[in-house]
Amino acid sequence: MKALVTGGNGFIGRYIVEQLLERGDEVRVIGRNDYPDLRAMGVECFKVNLAAEGDCSAALQGSDTVFHVAAKAGVWGDPTDFYRNNVTATQHLLHHAIRAGVPKFVYTSSPSVVFGESSLAGVNESQPYPPSYLAPYPLTKAAAEQYVLRQQDILTTALRPHLVWGPRDPHIIPRLVARARAGTLPQIGDGTNLVDVTYVENAAEAHIQAADALSEDSPVRGSSYFIGQAKPVNLWAFIRSLLARLGAPPIRRRVSYATAWRLATVVERGYTMFGVAAEPPLTRLTVSQMATSHWFDLSAARRDFGYQARISTEEGLQKTAMAFDG
Repeated sequence: MKALVTGGNGFIGRYIVEQLLERGDEVRVIGRNDYPDLRAMGVECFKVNLAAEGDCSAALQGSDTVFHVAAKAGVWGDPTDFYRNNVTATQHLLHHAIRAGVPKFVYTSSPSVVFGESSLAGVNESQPYPPSYLAPYPLTKAAAEQYVLRQQDILTTALRPHLVWGPRDPHIIPRLVARARAGTLPQIGDGTNLVDVTYVENAAEAHIQAADALSEDSPVRGSSYFIGQAKPVNLWAFIRSLLARLGAPPIRRRVSYATAWRLATVVERGYTMFGVAAEPPLTRLTVSQMATSHWFDLSAARRDFGYQARISTEEGLQKTAMAFDG
């Protein structure tokens, strides 16, 4: 495979790059910066700002698979900025991939594209997009996913790995640990909600398996797939286990779902009214993610491209604790 990875120096993208290299594949990376460590690994790097519709044609020439992993994530922010990074950048890359004759395009989506305000328990890919979203991130990821899957001139698929974590995690784990140490991480809800989580190496492997299976007559073409571990976890038990392994203080306070939702609604209105750009301490999307169940039927990924969570949740926790201790 001659692969181009956007966000190749990011969390999931870097693992995809490493796994491709381990297989002997040729790898290129598009990013906003230069990456000397990737170059040292034999990766060809191209400095392109896709959100600004920079020229990506040279990076695409000769590639046979694009892994579009780069995105703007977050629970708060300027909707225009999210749209530019998540929708415009995707459309721009797809357009140029088609012009360059690249046959395959694998898009990193998110299960949040089907999040509303209610729990999702064991739903599959037939779950519809909700009529409204709680934040610009899921809204723009859904728009980009739908655009990708509508394409007819290139083979596409979209993966939805949920709550990705593991060594080198720059998002979930550092935020949880920082809030636990600051005493600002209460349990939201009754603590019984089940969620899917995805160990990062499993998420990366799913991308490569899907790309390998993607063909003209494959069911992978034009389809989206939920990705997770073998079974869902109790979210708060998982968080407590993770914090304990990392030496962070235990969670000592609890806030009901209803109270947290009301607080988040008031805070969001205040930040919007006064034009505060910083992320609020509490948002409705965060409350919904932390207090409701959201786990999925993974059978389509198993059936269509042989996905399995090769690294178990327990093994992933052990590897993560060792990495962060080091």
